[in-house]
Amino acid sequence: MSAPELALPDDVDALKAMVIAMAQKAALLEERNLHLELVNKSADERIARLTAVVKMLERARFGSRSERLRTGALSEEQYALVFEEIETGVAAIEAQMEKSAGGSKAKRAPRPRKGFAAHLERVEVVIEPETPAGCEALEKILIGEDVSERLDVTPAKFRVIVTRRPKYAYKGWDGVIQAAAPARIIESGIPTEALLAQIAVSKYADGLPLYRQEAIYARDQVEINRSQMAQWMGKVGFELEPLADYALTRIKQGERVFADETTLPTLAPGSGKAKTAYLWTYLRDDRPFGGSGPPIVAYRFEDSRAGECVARHLDGYRGILQVDGYAAYNRLARSDRGNDGVLLAACWSHVRRKFYELHAAGSSVIASQTVAQMAPLWAAEAAVRGQDPAVRIAARQEKSAVVVAALFALWEKELPKLSGKSKPAEAIRYALGRRAALECFLADGRIEIDSNTVERAIRPQTITRKNSLFAGSDGGGRTWATIATLLTTAKMNQVDPHAWLTQTLERIANGWPNSDIEALMPWNYQR
Repeated sequence: MSAPELALPDDVDALKAMVIAMAQKAALLEERNLHLELVNKSADERIARLTAVVKMLERARFGSRSERLRTGALSEEQYALVFEEIETGVAAIEAQMEKSAGGSKAKRAPRPRKGFAAHLERVEVVIEPETPAGCEALEKILIGEDVSERLDVTPAKFRVIVTRRPKYAYKGWDGVIQAAAPARIIESGIPTEALLAQIAVSKYADGLPLYRQEAIYARDQVEINRSQMAQWMGKVGFELEPLADYALTRIKQGERVFADETTLPTLAPGSGKAKTAYLWTYLRDDRPFGGSGPPIVAYRFEDSRAGECVARHLDGYRGILQVDGYAAYNRLARSDRGNDGVLLAACWSHVRRKFYELHAAGSSVIASQTVAQMAPLWAAEAAVRGQDPAVRIAARQEKSAVVVAALFALWEKELPKLSGKSKPAEAIRYALGRRAALECFLADGRIEIDSNTVERAIRPQTITRKNSLFAGSDGGGRTWATIATLLTTAKMNQVDPHAWLTQTLERIANGWPNSDIEALMPWNYQR
């Protein structure tokens, strides 16, 4: 509005109110611009890293001999995996920027598509509009309809959902009515939420990479390009991020949390080599000590194994942290850190493995003696699993405390007799250096004897990692961690991950409120 057109009130109070309103509007606009600048900066940085990976791959494959990078014997499948993870990362960035822009991004024109194979089952869904007021007694005339087809899937069987939205006019009444188009996760796309769930579960829960899924679907004469599936997964991962963050929040509300980490190779921009990234794992399972909370696991993708990562992930946590012997977790128990309330509990299985390897090789009498003396510890645990903490403590004091005392007495006695550089001495020092953390389970019934629970949650990801070779990019790694968090949690709660994810994506597409995110979580799934 120009200055001549702006009508200013003569009343001083009204004029003050107008100025205040304009100032508030300006502040909101400034805050929004600042947010958009931060989002764009983050997106630019991530795009630059992805672009560097693409250029490196192009040089590796198509450059002259002097320009080609030494990438090793990368197969066509490995190259395909890299590109699909890059596309997943780009799709996640686009979804983030579109949301930050408030949905103002112009919709692109629909792409011409091939018709679906004729043998696929067609499921007709007719969405009738509501009858306008005053038209109840009038004759309804069908004048046309909009028809869309999306590819749907049931286990081992594809079908096409044909959605018809008739258009009607009424005699003696002006206007045309038609039902609104149903909401979708992939706007104007061919996949139903069930198909998106099938692809996600196959990859992130069942270890089936996208290039293998592409070949499987082609056997049913259904052509879905792996690049397109990668983009869909990027969008799905973006939509599920709030749920994955909430899962970690719920984990940190627990009395005891398990933590571990495993490698997740990704391709380093510019070098042509796979760099080692990490999948940090946090798990809450109160069932062994009679707790009623749901079991939950959360994965976090990081390019570092430094203690700063776990400190950031568990910021604010004040309970029991049960871990292996990795030193990065020790910083959480230091009094000069923000997480000074964390109590570290160690894993007896890690101690046993060091002695068992020597025992299996027949190279150490002390190791064989240690393994034999440890056996009653797990037998005692099996008898009290699922009992309340008081019962567990009583049983451990009666049966396990004497075993633990005898083990440490044996190690302290034998260590001076061994060569300092020998494997048995190394195993003994490992145990003695963690004595306080190893003995915690004797005084607290919430603590487990080992951290095998979290290792079982990591194992499916190592299988997926083996089949996929590497995550491809940072964006693909974050999507991996997000989707795997929720699918693994669903399985821990005896929930069908495909059924849960299908329902959840449908709810998100229809605008499920963030204030009721608890109802979306796998442990609250209801058919």
